[in-house]
Amino acid sequence: MLAKRKMKSKELAKIIGITTANISILKSGKAKAIRFSTLESICKALDCQPADLMEYSDAE
Repeated sequence: MLAKRKMKSKELAKIIGITTANISILKSGKAKAIRFSTLESICKALDCQPADLMEYSDAE
């Protein structure tokens, strides 16, 4: 979604008020959880839905 919106991680981090390191963790899929408020902020900034950002994977 960042590429579609022609936005850099640094810009998104500034808009939603989290660090670029946390954006990197979210982008890499290494985050164990995300606050609904953060997800909401990301969706507002990128004008998208949560399903546009996440995918379920049955990784065991």
